[in-house]
Amino acid sequence: MKENTLDQIDRKILDLLTANSHASLLGIAEKVGLSRTAVKNRIEALERSGVIEQYTVILNPEKIGRNVSVFFDLQVAPAYLRKVADALSAEPAVTDIYLMTGPGRLHVHAVLELNQDLEHFMLEKLYTLPGIERVSSELIVSRIKTRKGIRI
Repeated sequence: MKENTLDQIDRKILDLLTANSHASLLGIAEKVGLSRTAVKNRIEALERSGVIEQYTVILNPEKIGRNVSVFFDLQVAPAYLRKVADALSAEPAVTDIYLMTGPGRLHVHAVLELNQDLEHFMLEKLYTLPGIERVSSELIVSRIKTRKGIRI
């Protein structure tokens, strides 16, 4: 199923699931004007086609004691780009890694508990990776809006 094959009902179902992945089939069916079975079939088709990749729980890091949230912009020698990305992917504190435009640029988000954890991450995990040419970082002061996934 390609994006352009989504009809208005599929889009409404996706909006409802994005807002609450625990929404009942019956509740969705009532809101889109279809039977429970029809909604179930549509959701299964969206899952099979890869439009819906997964269902997950999004944790508020501050509520579980992880108050240090930081973005890193890394300049990496192109030959080391995959190794650096793979090493950072394995780090539990790293939540997101993006390959950016321009040669060897990575944008990385990490969430840690304490400032000492950030220092340890930078000194022991980040700066020791071969191929990193430059690191800049910015601490997040507060979250104003966070969106996981996209809206259609």
